[in-house]
Amino acid sequence: MIISRNRSLIDLRNIGKKIAGRLNEVGIFSEYDLRRVGAVGAHRMIKERYPNETLPVCYYLYSFEGALTDEHWDEIGEYRKQQLKAQIG
Repeated sequence: MIISRNRSLIDLRNIGKKIAGRLNEVGIFSEYDLRRVGAVGAHRMIKERYPNETLPVCYYLYSFEGALTDEHWDEIGEYRKQQLKAQIG
């Protein structure tokens, strides 16, 4: 289910204060901004900002995807997870 409102990041599923703060640091402030760049784009932006930090895919990439689809990150199907991981290389 995709929600089409422009909620604040903290109102999205899987997005807590820490992840919202990281997204804010790279210019993503709302649901609209996250939809515009997508889960992969947001993950890349954070990785570029913190190149020496290991970003767990479940903590960032899957959380972003789940926020956009209103699912817990662990409920995203394996096929979709593999597609997302392939896109980040």
